[in-house]
Amino acid sequence: MPNREKLKNLTQACLAEFIGTALFLFLGIGALCASFLAGVQLSHWEVALIWGLAVTIAIYLTSGTSGAHLNPAVTIALFTFGGFQRHKVLPYIASQLLGALFGAAIVYAIYQGLFLEWELQNGVVRSNPEAMASAALFGTFPHKSLSVSGAFIVEFLITCILMGMILAITDERNGAAKGALAPLLIGVVVAVIGAATGPLTGFAMNPARDFGPKLFMALNGWGAQVFYDGAGSLYLWVPIVAPIAGALTGALLYRFMRGQVRVGASAAEIVAGKTA
Repeated sequence: MPNREKLKNLTQACLAEFIGTALFLFLGIGALCASFLAGVQLSHWEVALIWGLAVTIAIYLTSGTSGAHLNPAVTIALFTFGGFQRHKVLPYIASQLLGALFGAAIVYAIYQGLFLEWELQNGVVRSNPEAMASAALFGTFPHKSLSVSGAFIVEFLITCILMGMILAITDERNGAAKGALAPLLIGVVVAVIGAATGPLTGFAMNPARDFGPKLFMALNGWGAQVFYDGAGSLYLWVPIVAPIAGALTGALLYRFMRGQVRVGASAAEIVAGKTA
C-alpha cells in the first residue's frame, strides 16, 4: 500500500508538471502568435510581462501538487542542492518536456489557419530559411550579432539569477514569509529578466521551454533548421546546457551566501548540505 500511494502521488505530481509547463507555454507562445500573425500590437515589455504572468499562473495551479518546478534546470538544481528525491527527477523532466511539446502543439492547432495564410501571402515554404521568422514564435534563437558562446553566457547568467531568486523567494528563513505572493514574485523576476535580455536570446532559462516547441516544429514542416542559429551553427544545446549550468550555479551561490555551505567544503559536503 505505501508503494502504491507513492506511485499515485508521483503520478499526480508528474501530471501537474505536464499541465503547468503546457499552460505557461501555451500562454506565452500564444501571445507571440497573436502579435506576429494576428497583428496585435505588443511591445517588448508587454511580451516579457505576459511570459512572467504565464509562469505565475502555472505556479499557482501546480505548486500544491508538484512544487511547480516546470523546468528541468530547476528540478536538477533542487535535486543537487535542495533535497529533491532522486527517483522523481527523470519523471519530472519527462513530464516537463512532454508538457512543453503539448503546449506548442495546442497553440499551433488554434493558429494553424493563420500560419498557412501567412505562408501563402508571403510565399514562404516552411522548410526554407524564410520560415524561421515563424519558427521564432515557438523556440528561442540568439540575436544575429551574438555568437553561440555569447548566447551561452547570457543564458547561463540569467538562469543563475532566476534560480537564486527562486530560492530566495521560497526560503522561509530569508526575511518575511512570501507565502501566496511567491508565485507572483517569481513571475516578476521572469518578466524583468525577459525585459532586460529578451532580444539577446529569447530568455529561455528552461530546457523544456525551448526543446519541446523546437521538436514540435521539426516534426511539423520546419525541419532540422530550427536546431541551428542564423549563421548555421548548432544552437540546440545552448538552451539546454546553459540553463542547467546556470541553475546549479545559482543554487550553490545562494546556499553559500546564506551560510549553508562553508568555504573549502568538499563536493560531498556541499551536496549533503553541510554548513560552516
